Amino acid sequence: MEKIFAPDYNRIVNAALNRKGEIPLYEHNIHDDVISSITGRDTEALLKEGDQSSLEEYFKIRADFHIAHGYDCYSFEGCITDLVQQGAGLMGHGVSLIKTEADFNSWPWNEQPNRYFEKFGPMFNAIRKTLPPGMKIIGGVGNGMFETMQDFVPFTELCYLEIDNPDLFSQLWKKIEESFLLIWKQFLENWSDILAIGRFGDDLGFKASTLIKPDTIREHVIPAYKNIVSLVHSHDMPFLLHSCGSIFDVMEDIITITGIDAKHSNEDEIAPMTEWLERYGSRIGNFGGVDMNVLCLEDEAGIKSYVTERYHEMLEYPGTAIGSGNQIADYVPPENFQTMVKTVRELRRF
Repeated sequence: MEKIFAPDYNRIVNAALNRKGEIPLYEHNIHDDVISSITGRDTEALLKEGDQSSLEEYFKIRADFHIAHGYDCYSFEGCITDLVQQGAGLMGHGVSLIKTEADFNSWPWNEQPNRYFEKFGPMFNAIRKTLPPGMKIIGGVGNGMFETMQDFVPFTELCYLEIDNPDLFSQLWKKIEESFLLIWKQFLENWSDILAIGRFGDDLGFKASTLIKPDTIREHVIPAYKNIVSLVHSHDMPFLLHSCGSIFDVMEDIITITGIDAKHSNEDEIAPMTEWLERYGSRIGNFGGVDMNVLCLEDEAGIKSYVTERYHEMLEYPGTAIGSGNQIADYVPPENFQTMVKTVRELRRF
């Protein structure tokens, strides 16, 4: 007999802490277009309106949608890149904001926390007001260090900066870390009650390797991760790292030095979920599992077969949560997302 679903954020917290239990559903994000297609509500318009009533309605719809599909939590990050180039530099079509010491010194670093909470404080308040019993969010302050760095200095220019001006390169990493810690600290002091798992997304790799040298990650990224993870842990909650790509060269350092509790993102062409589980399943939680190509291109029978196979593989390990290996982007057919979710819920019987 199937159980009636009621959200319980402890299910996914236990998975993040690498404990054995029922496998929860997890998504890094579900795009507004997918939610709107299924619910018939224009959620993006509510977010753009931005007044408190619209924000509360927006987050209520997101919460209700996730509960209706069997999720204990939904994901939300207020991204620091919104204070930089709104992701334009990160996506490769922005300019380099920091080319010289003068650029670095003139950037309004001290204003970052106030600007951040002016924008995202009302959203966090709306989340608090509309969270149903048993539900919390996963996320908090986004993006990660590397992604934020690229919004200041796009990838190609960043590679040149490391060689041409290593002192400025190092200063910029350190200043971004300082901003992160100030913002995370204030967020946790004021809104830790809405958060089940701290998280940010920081794509360090691509199909073949890390995007920058592993030693650069070890010197500049991993120490910052450690400080942020420690701050989250000080509020008695686990930390989940979302990072795409082949990052095996630095995974040992990420696990042993930073102290992350769980990791999300996988792609079969790089390494199927079974490889992540075999390598790290005894040490950290592993979230994801369903390859995006399968989710986008397979028919209903193909998705059901694939998800069933992944689910049974993940049952063999503690600390797993199932969902897409990336996110439910706007190009994912809504019916394919629903097939994935329905298959998981039939297998776990709630």
